[in-house]
Amino acid sequence: MPVSTLDPKTALLIIDLQKGIVTFPTAHPVGPVVQHAAALAEAFRRHGLPVVLVNVTGGAPGRAEQARKLDALPADWAELVPELKQQPQDHLVSKRTWGAFTGTGLDAYLKNLGVTQLVIGGVSTSIGVESTARQAYEHGFNVTLALDAMTDTNAEAHENSVTRIFPRLGERGNSQEIIALLDSSRQ
Repeated sequence: MPVSTLDPKTALLIIDLQKGIVTFPTAHPVGPVVQHAAALAEAFRRHGLPVVLVNVTGGAPGRAEQARKLDALPADWAELVPELKQQPQDHLVSKRTWGAFTGTGLDAYLKNLGVTQLVIGGVSTSIGVESTARQAYEHGFNVTLALDAMTDTNAEAHENSVTRIFPRLGERGNSQEIIALLDSSRQ
């Protein structure tokens, strides 16, 4: 379903747009993804709505066949990309799992603000973005996925999330549509 409405208290979640991750090869060029995410952040800030910037600082405990070693990473690996222009009022969530809700207090933070809807973008579509969107849906938030503000390291995984999973979790749109809806609903 295309994005149709934004609740009065909507927050933006940008997932893992950090220096160490944006260097990975992606299905879509990461530059425009970062630009669209930055435009969304600017629009949410302009309207006084919460912006949550999420980074990953380690891995979850447990064994996996494809576990990525996060030991001995460069010092700036978890730093957010500068294009996001992190502001003092932005809420930073540092996670160690795929989803941004697990063990971070994000649900309580958002509900304390009265947030009922989340616009989500970032990388990777099939991992951090999808996991966070699933968790948001399970926590009772209305979910909107900013499709041009996300990409994945695997084109098939990205396509699966966008076409099969996301329609079951919420609405989808591009950043311009979301910003236009935000601007028109806040006049």
